[in-house]
Amino acid sequence: MFTGIIEAVGVIEKIHENGTNIDFTLSCPFTQELKIDQSLAHNGCCLTVVDIKANQYVVTAINETLEKTNLGKWQVGSIVNLERCTMMNGRLDGHIVQGHVDKTGEIISIENKDGSYFVTVKYDSEGNFVTVPQGSITMNGISLTVAKSEDYQFSVAIIPYTWEFTNMKTLKVGDKVNLEFDIIGKYITKLIGRQNGV
Repeated sequence: MFTGIIEAVGVIEKIHENGTNIDFTLSCPFTQELKIDQSLAHNGCCLTVVDIKANQYVVTAINETLEKTNLGKWQVGSIVNLERCTMMNGRLDGHIVQGHVDKTGEIISIENKDGSYFVTVKYDSEGNFVTVPQGSITMNGISLTVAKSEDYQFSVAIIPYTWEFTNMKTLKVGDKVNLEFDIIGKYITKLIGRQNGV
């Protein structure tokens, strides 16, 4: 489990296709603290560390993951948001994040609000996914508060710290971002759907 509070950013150093899977080699500030078989969220997608050499580590994304996320668009040099799993002996600063990407969304606008940024994202209608104002959404692994919500579209306000210390500042209109919708909202939507025979 994760919180959506980004710990550091990593850099894609190598990309190796292995059948339908892709092995990604990354470097990050805490590589020396990682262990084989450890879960690590990459742009909000939970991947397992399979190898560690010096200051670099390797994770594997299977085809299903590549189809549901933006990982297939990574290139050598891409900057990736990283978060290690939550230690259950402290405060939960973000919200409950599983590291299971529901779908990708597309950035349709980025507005500079004199220091903060207002980012609007649209997503397709497949599945029962909703957002609500002041609810939680995870975008590229970042726990964010929904500022505005419409059908299959939402906006978030990004504070300067988050903009500077995650990969948000590298994104542009048209880019795909990984989305994980609030787990509580997903359960409620599912239950209501059952009651209505959906």
